Amino acid sequence: MTLGIGARGLLAVGALLGVFAAAPAVARDRPGDFDFYVLSLSWSPSYCAGEGDDADPMQCAATARPYAFVVHGLWPQYEKRGWPQFCQKPPPFVAESIVRSMLDIMPGRKLVLHQWRKHGTCSGLDSATYFEKVRLAQSRVTIPDEFRKLDDYRMVSPSEVADAFRAANPGLGADMISVQCSDKRLSEVRVCMSRTFQFTACPEVAAKACTTDRVAMPPMRGG
Repeated sequence: MTLGIGARGLLAVGALLGVFAAAPAVARDRPGDFDFYVLSLSWSPSYCAGEGDDADPMQCAATARPYAFVVHGLWPQYEKRGWPQFCQKPPPFVAESIVRSMLDIMPGRKLVLHQWRKHGTCSGLDSATYFEKVRLAQSRVTIPDEFRKLDDYRMVSPSEVADAFRAANPGLGADMISVQCSDKRLSEVRVCMSRTFQFTACPEVAAKACTTDRVAMPPMRGG
């Protein structure tokens, strides 16, 4: 009898400890509680090639604007411990006028709304202000001339792309940028920024850069 009660007691204590252990992971995803931003710039032709028929036609149809680098998102980030996400459930409403205002740099309604739900709700800002900050962050990064227009396939090394971005953006250090790849294509360039939108070091983000020797950059589509 005593042994049975003890076993049940141990199970109860274990369950309680499990709740306490899990609590910080939940509690930390609070709006406005983060350390810096990651601006993710997606190479649009790679997205279109990778998604194929499932790609957003607003971004990838033959009649769409021929996009190069577009904003994937502006992501609040923690120092050394990942990032918050989906901080408000349900997320606050985003006015249609705000969605439309972002389509020149984020070419897809689903993209705009998903980024708000997953990342914007963690910024501590209302939707209008958050997307103003997305545009501000995008304006702070100069796209290298060689990547503004691409008419044919080009093979590049991730370090070559990172060096080109650093050359075009004084003050952008090697530990402030991360070049990503997927399916042997260049997919994204991620730039770390402080909460005041200055370039900032992010060793954890930079360390996760693509390590493939050469990746493809598909050409832009006709518009």
